[in-house]
Amino acid sequence: MLRKTILPLLALAGVAFAIFTFVGGDKSHPSLAPVSDAPRSPYPSSVAGSGIVEASSENIAIGTQIPGVVARIFVGIGSNVKAGDPLFSIDERNIRAELAIRRAAVQFAEVQLAEAKYDLSLYEPLAGKGFTSDADLRKRRFAAQKAEAQLRQARAEQKYFEAELERMTVRAPLDGQVLQLKVHLGEYVPAAAAAAGQPPLILLGSVMTLHVRVDVDENDAWRVRAGAAAMGYLRGNMKISTPLAFVRFEPFVVPKKSLTGDSTERVDTRVLQVIFSFTRGDLPIFVGQQMDVFIDAPAS
Repeated sequence: MLRKTILPLLALAGVAFAIFTFVGGDKSHPSLAPVSDAPRSPYPSSVAGSGIVEASSENIAIGTQIPGVVARIFVGIGSNVKAGDPLFSIDERNIRAELAIRRAAVQFAEVQLAEAKYDLSLYEPLAGKGFTSDADLRKRRFAAQKAEAQLRQARAEQKYFEAELERMTVRAPLDGQVLQLKVHLGEYVPAAAAAAGQPPLILLGSVMTLHVRVDVDENDAWRVRAGAAAMGYLRGNMKISTPLAFVRFEPFVVPKKSLTGDSTERVDTRVLQVIFSFTRGDLPIFVGQQMDVFIDAPAS
């Protein structure tokens, strides 16, 4: 009798719990307010595109022509450098040792040449008076010429190792700022690391004037004109904006790359890349950030 009473009660309790769970889970949650309002075009008719900020010199990947162990680093992240300033250097002890040998070889060749010329200066007056043969005189002239050739070779080898010593120090190719620093003291660095698929040892760029590389959908590319005005808004804060000046087209239309990493972003299209510039000034905008860009264009 007890079993016949308990089982229906347990069934009713299970049904009640299921109904309560369904009703409680069906409640609508309030939508969160966006972090920043979406920017709006300041032009009556425009083409919109996503852009990424880059250095006006483009982002330059710095490597080394000579592999070796890093001995010194002269800059830090964010350092401003001038063209020709040292960035880092490779251990150069072996090159300095070779250079010392070549300098000693130059000194030895100079002594040999001086000795050959002195010997020749003694025999030339004697040949004119018949005290020595022409063959003996020619032999000493050849010895002097050989000594001159050996001296030129020694000096060329010295210059070669001086150039190698200079190449051990990697220098800035232009005025700019160190954007990334991936090199460390005591670390072995290969030559042309970036070409081998590794990150650049140093990323350098000119940042007083910045560029924005804007992806324009190929369907709207025909509407964008050279010299068109544009306005850029920093992604995530539309209050940070700046007018943009047209620089150039990248005339080769390329497949679009995902900038946001969002799975809903379309990448099954091709884009025309348009380069704009702006003066950074006090704007809190950094290389690598995204911008929403509106380009003044005629109506489609």
